Order: sequence, then C-alpha cells, then structure tokens
Amino acid sequence: MGNLFGRKRRSRVTEQDRAVLQQRDKLRQYQKRLSLGLERERALARQLLRDGKKEKAMLLLKKKRYQEQLLDKTENQISNLERMVQDIEFTQIEMKVIEGLKIGNECLNKMHQVMSIEEVERIIGETQDAVEYQRQIDELLAGSLTEEDEDAILEELNAITQEQLELPEVPSEPLPEKIPEVSPIKNRPKAELVAAS
Repeated sequence: MGNLFGRKRRSRVTEQDRAVLQQRDKLRQYQKRLSLGLERERALARQLLRDGKKEKAMLLLKKKRYQEQLLDKTENQISNLERMVQDIEFTQIEMKVIEGLKIGNECLNKMHQVMSIEEVERIIGETQDAVEYQRQIDELLAGSLTEEDEDAILEELNAITQEQLELPEVPSEPLPEKIPEVSPIKNRPKAELVAAS
C-alpha cells in the first residue's frame, strides 16, 4: 500500500531495533519451549509416582525446578531488552530535542546579531517619549479648556453646520404660467413633412 502512489515509505525500525527485537523473539521462543517442557515433565513426574519410581520422579522435579529458574531468567532478560528498546527510543527523542534546541539557539544568535540591546533600548525609549508627548497633548486638550471655551467651540460647530445646511433663496417673484408647447410636427405643412421623410 505504501507504493501505491510511487513513494516508498521509510521504515522507522533501525538495525539496532531489529537486532534487539530478534533477540527478544528468540528468548520468547525459548521461553515457550521451556513452558511446554515443564508441562510434559510434570505429567511424567506424576506417571513415575504412580508407577512407584519416586527417585526418578524426584530427579525429574529437580530438573523441572532448574528449568523454572531458567524461565525466570529468560523473563528478566526479555524485560531488560524491552527496557533497552525504550531507553534507545527515549535517547533518540532526546537527541531530536537537543538538535531542535541547537537550531533554535543558532536562530536566536542570528537575531541578536541583527538587533542589539542598544537598538532595542533606543526604540523603547523613543516609544516611551512619543507616548508621554501624546499624554501631555491629551492633558492639555482635556484640562485647559474652560466652560467658555467649550461654549465657543459649540457655537463654531453650529455655524459650520449651518453653512453646510444653507439652502438657496426662494424667489419672491411669481413663477410664469405654463404656456402650452407647440409641437414642431403639428404646425409644419404636409409638403415639408413628406420632404423630411
């Protein structure tokens, strides 16, 4: 399915992972064989006891006990291998994080080279000066106007508004009465009408 569109998928399993997983699989197979052998030997020990061969049954149980210890050791080895795989994965993640931090640090250093602390302080100072200047202007405008100034401003605003709304003067003379219009076609002689067509 990975080659459906002509692009090969890259396997995330490394050679180290493959080696560890193969070792784990071998240990699991060995563990399975031991478990099956233990069941057979337990059944054989019962049979020997029924047949009255206590010494052979005892020897077989000792062998079984030794194999159980081997089974426990195998389980510990499998746990160690799985822990090793997790440690390898975690180390790879750590390496990626460290690489990311390294790249980020290089970017920060380049940005610091472009803009120095003095430049930033200068820009901040200019900004603060501009904010302070604007605040002073706002205070002057808000606090220095008296009630008389406010009234004068309102009067000027009304005057400007009246200028914009001033309508043209209405004529005082009466309008002429409407004279019926004479249609140019009706009053023309027929000969002119035919010649015009």
